[in-house]
Amino acid sequence: MSNITIGISCGDINGIGLEVILKALAIKKAGPAFRIIIYGSTKVVAYHKNIITQENIQFHSIQTASEAQMDRINIINCWPDNVNITLGKPTDLSGKCAFQALERAVKDLKAEEIDALVTAPINKKAMQMADFPFVGHTEYITNEFKAKESLMLMVADDLRIGIVTNHLPIREVAAAVTKEKVLRKILIMAETLRIDFSIPKPTIAVLGLNPHAGDEGAIGDEDDKIVRPAIEEAKEKGVFAFGPFPADGFFGSGQYHKFDGILAMYHDQGLVPFKALSFGAGVNYSAGLAAVRTSPDHGTAYDIAGKGEADESSLIKALYLAADIVRNRNEYLDMHANSLERRKQKTLLSETGEDEVLEDVLPED
Repeated sequence: MSNITIGISCGDINGIGLEVILKALAIKKAGPAFRIIIYGSTKVVAYHKNIITQENIQFHSIQTASEAQMDRINIINCWPDNVNITLGKPTDLSGKCAFQALERAVKDLKAEEIDALVTAPINKKAMQMADFPFVGHTEYITNEFKAKESLMLMVADDLRIGIVTNHLPIREVAAAVTKEKVLRKILIMAETLRIDFSIPKPTIAVLGLNPHAGDEGAIGDEDDKIVRPAIEEAKEKGVFAFGPFPADGFFGSGQYHKFDGILAMYHDQGLVPFKALSFGAGVNYSAGLAAVRTSPDHGTAYDIAGKGEADESSLIKALYLAADIVRNRNEYLDMHANSLERRKQKTLLSETGEDEVLEDVLPED
């Protein structure tokens, strides 16, 4: 894990992002396990450092990711000018800085200069004021990597909840839930659990769209006509998917403990139980992308910005989850590269008449 380089975009400079980053790296010593780069500004980081009096925090200013060193807080400056910090308020400047830091970090992520990206919280209002053309991080990064689909996956230990419709107004949710979309999200979740979380045969619970999952059509027919057929098609493709389950009873009865992943239809259906069960210890992971991106499960918390009260636990977990996923992906690729090589060698040996020793020399995958 020590060879892994993780970038952290600074997020909204008026919020708690840099406070939790510095606490995680300097106080809790989360950084020594891997190489860390903060995308932001040394001057802004220095300002937030003054909020944290427990440690003598030292920075290492660098120009490129390749210059990053272990055991140091490396910083890449993403804007040249001094900026005014207005703690606890969304401003066009805080949105602009967050956008610039994110752009530079994603550029390095795409160029494989960093292995993973952890994004500190942004404020949607501030980002709109800065003409950020996306609802949030997930949508921006999905677009940057030219992916047709991604999955917002909330992770806290063995609890993993994905969302079909992400950040969408409730009035638009039902129309956005199609069989094709639900199926794609199930398949992304299955592949993510298998590759990124090293679960060979994951089980997935799918929640119903309507109360009581439609109650056999008495409360809407979407679950019978859309959600259930998507689950059945996923099963035909070899995925262990089950449901649709009524969301209230599913969590209330503790059924969620029985599954490796849970797919919710809309934001609050998944996020309310997730945060009730794991608040402060969860991570948001953008699944289904070529790159690895995580973030803490909280926002900018303007109400406590600058007070030194922010809890860094979720940021620490986001760092370690990002590193774990990078490691799991590499192990998966190595394993399958070896499998492909073994198959090639089996074919070669068979063609030379040595197939009688294949099982002893090259065991099956």
